[in-house]
Amino acid sequence: MRRRGKSSLRPFWLIPAAVLVLAAFLGGRFFLGGNHDAFRTVAPLDVASYMENANSLRGNVYKFTGEVANSLAYSPTSGRLFAVDLVEGDDVLPVLVTAEFNALNIQKGQRFIFVIEVDEKGLLRTKNISKT
Repeated sequence: MRRRGKSSLRPFWLIPAAVLVLAAFLGGRFFLGGNHDAFRTVAPLDVASYMENANSLRGNVYKFTGEVANSLAYSPTSGRLFAVDLVEGDDVLPVLVTAEFNALNIQKGQRFIFVIEVDEKGLLRTKNISKT
């Protein structure tokens, strides 16, 4: 009678197993990690162009990150007007947080990502807001 050889792990199977583990790791990093910016497809606001001539940006949607510096005005129908310090730079912009965000608690010193539209008068109106 012949003896059977011992069953051992063959080196050939190590290569596909390593590729599978690497693919699972990279897939997890791609889908679970990385950039969580919900507004990554929105163009950033060119502040210099806005300060020079806001009319040239009318009707367009942009985003920027800013810290609320001061509350300037409130209207239950129009919303709240805030002075917002930009995180990138030393500029302060007036932002009208529309009435649809009245339930949002916005306080001085909080940082937000503002998605804004430049209206017909050059005022920055919020389309969306997210805390950073």
